[in-house]
Amino acid sequence: MSDERLQKILAQWGIASRRQAEEMIVAGRVRVNGNIVNLGQKANPDLDRIEVDGLPVIATERPQLVYLLLHKPAGVLSTCSDPRSRSKVLDLLPPKLRYGQGIHPVGRLDADSTGALLLTNDGKLTFCLTHPRHSISKTYQVWVQGHPPESVVQVWRDGIILSGRKTMPAQVKILDRTRDQTMLEVILSEGRNRQIRRTAEQLGYPVVRLHRTAIGSIQLQPPSEPILPVGCCRTLTDSEIIFLWTLVNLTSINVPVKIRKHSV
Repeated sequence: MSDERLQKILAQWGIASRRQAEEMIVAGRVRVNGNIVNLGQKANPDLDRIEVDGLPVIATERPQLVYLLLHKPAGVLSTCSDPRSRSKVLDLLPPKLRYGQGIHPVGRLDADSTGALLLTNDGKLTFCLTHPRHSISKTYQVWVQGHPPESVVQVWRDGIILSGRKTMPAQVKILDRTRDQTMLEVILSEGRNRQIRRTAEQLGYPVVRLHRTAIGSIQLQPPSEPILPVGCCRTLTDSEIIFLWTLVNLTSINVPVKIRKHSV
């Protein structure tokens, strides 16, 4: 094997997502042949001794690939670590999956938001799914304060300017109204920071509650199936995993034909 950037190696081995691997390198947690490395540095896994937090990383001991869907509760952070020891999504996993597997969330949901969140230790897939050139639709149920008229809903569909850049067209429809709130279904194909909350606020109808029901065709409640309970996770089906690979053109990924998964 030739030299490759360390963040790519760590992602391919399931140690962390590529972004998280970059953060680990910047924090001085990664060494090659005993020396702390810099971001962008390369190594040869066949020749160099790579360590994370003082522990050797051995390619042949790479954990099995894990693909999970979590029903995230409110108040839980979409992160692997938190200096303030707040509740994190990894805390919701079975003990055997919390440590040493390299599992991490794919993207984020705000702490106050609930619903579908993907977790995996497939760093290459995570990198592709979170890259701007790949668009995977995400479906939300959004409760907003007040009763936005159709004209405002159409503005949301067409896109508004956030931080100097127009949002991509979105699918938005009214599902229900109560005395002082409206429930919308919003389908986005981009994932800018707090996009739904910022858009609703700018249009004058602040978000009261935000819940993600689906990521592409991966649903919290598949047809004819019970909904995934809050705080629980399930392994993705083979067809769901293949959907993700196909979406980002990873059909030639180096995994045996029979998909390797952990039971939950």
